[in-house]
Amino acid sequence: MFYVFNIVFPVFTLILLGYLCGKSGKLGDNAALEINRFVIWLALPAQLFQFASNSTWQTLWQPGFIAAFLISCLIVFLLVFIVSWSRHKNLATSSFAALSASYSNTGYMGIPLCVLALGQDGLAPAIIATFLVFVMFALATVLIEIGILSHKKPHAIFWSVTKSLCTNPLLVSPFIGLLWSSTDMTLYEPLAQVISFLAAASTPCALVSIGLFLIKKTGTAPTKAIGVSFAKLIIQPLVAWVIAGPILGLPILWVSAVVILAGLPTGTGPFMLAHYYSADGRMISRVVLLTTVGSLVTLSLFLWWSRGV
Repeated sequence: MFYVFNIVFPVFTLILLGYLCGKSGKLGDNAALEINRFVIWLALPAQLFQFASNSTWQTLWQPGFIAAFLISCLIVFLLVFIVSWSRHKNLATSSFAALSASYSNTGYMGIPLCVLALGQDGLAPAIIATFLVFVMFALATVLIEIGILSHKKPHAIFWSVTKSLCTNPLLVSPFIGLLWSSTDMTLYEPLAQVISFLAAASTPCALVSIGLFLIKKTGTAPTKAIGVSFAKLIIQPLVAWVIAGPILGLPILWVSAVVILAGLPTGTGPFMLAHYYSADGRMISRVVLLTTVGSLVTLSLFLWWSRGV
């Protein structure tokens, strides 16, 4: 349990620091907005590019694992989307809720946790899962765009969605990174250092910003956040285990990896996307907090159980 705690603790602490700085007035009312702009347009794209440019296509091709993880994401996404749609009848709102329930924090927590729990062999599934969450990100982006532009004609929606996908820095940067990795060229060292500096700022800034948004009060968000958090921490890893183990019969290491990665807390991606579209991120910030704290229990129990099997 302690190595899970050691990974979750920094995440929770940065959120708490953001909350305390906002409450005490050390960071002003516009701090969250400006920090998010920095993350969306500079820090997170740099982190995604850096990660993708250091990966190879060969490393990513594991059909059984890809199917188990991606299908579990899609099932939870669809389930939460349907529930949210039945209540709100809003495509964008439902998409944000669905993404929050299916978007694992694979980059910041998945990689170190898989390596600690499974050894160096756990690195490959964590890298693959990090790219697969981009698929969920792109799916949610398409649905959000359609929801926002529902009053326009189909061809106008198509071109707007295409333009948004091609100009969204959170989607373009990992794609460019993969293209760069395929060239076998070395990035100019000073430029690589700039990217490294920006990438290092991404996660702490995003988490501090979430803490700032937790200050804002909301009525129905806490109840909804609990349901979304349950889907993320319980339903998704359970579905992933059923697909990877009983259905596909994957090796035990890959089964353990897919359950760990599916059971990770919600990453900051949905929160960043909400601010990219100037949407309300309060429910998402609560989901990030609830799943981060809750995963300390759920993942510890799974790791304890799996070691006894």
